[in-house]
Amino acid sequence: MSLFSHKFKWFLKKTISFLSAIRGYNITLIVIAQYFISAFILSKDENAWLTIFNTRLFTLIAATATAIAAGYIINDFYDREKDIINRPERTRINLYVSQKTRLVLYFIMNFLAVIIASANSFNAVLFISVYIFGLWFYSHKLKKQAFIGNLTATLLAFFPLFAVFIFFKNYQFVIFIEAIFLGLVILIREVVKDLENIAGDLSLGYKTLPIKYGEVFAKNVIYVLTLIAIVTASILTFKFTLGKLYYFFGASAVLLIVFIVFLNNSNTKSKFIRLHNLLKTIIVLGVFSILLLRL
Repeated sequence: MSLFSHKFKWFLKKTISFLSAIRGYNITLIVIAQYFISAFILSKDENAWLTIFNTRLFTLIAATATAIAAGYIINDFYDREKDIINRPERTRINLYVSQKTRLVLYFIMNFLAVIIASANSFNAVLFISVYIFGLWFYSHKLKKQAFIGNLTATLLAFFPLFAVFIFFKNYQFVIFIEAIFLGLVILIREVVKDLENIAGDLSLGYKTLPIKYGEVFAKNVIYVLTLIAIVTASILTFKFTLGKLYYFFGASAVLLIVFIVFLNNSNTKSKFIRLHNLLKTIIVLGVFSILLLRL
């Protein structure tokens, strides 16, 4: 019994470590977002279930999710030393999976992503291959550069959503404005993360925005981006017919004003984490607010 218990605990620790490495919660949210956007915004089919059970859409979403998981693994691989300083709790969990195992899983998952994409189309294979390269290049090189890393992270976060836009060939102007708002929130979050992780970034020679230009400059960039996001949310609230989705954009504008107030008084890691969580809340609310389109 004790041997079984020991093996079960070992398996459980490995599983938790693996899910932590691939950010299972983030991938779940991205998949939900892809399906919601496909079924309730992009698809011209009134029956959402027909869209959700579309086989080609499933292979596209499964391929992107697998590539994202691999991207998180390689990002953790390169960030291990930095995370010991910035995220010691998560690092302790991740130690249950060795660096060698991580690399093996990284290549296996990328291979699976391409195989799954091949069941969709040759264009999907090319798209996923470019995405895989982009995730690796960002983790290996670009994330260490001021603002270039932030912009690249934002673009890579958009890739899964861009994939379904291309799939449905739906390029409405309002969708473009909504994408700008989401991109601004993600970009703001990336700069806040740089402020949050200064200690680890500095120790490894990263040239992030607050390290290269100072905390005050980084905050000023955030102020400007946040004001643009508030204006964009206001335009979406009052200038477009979005059904009850305008509740989300109106609430987001209010939350971003609160964010600016908090930012003004933030100068410690814990306070920057609070700001980061506020931005994540807006993103999560945004995903599930898509359902308001059918109310």
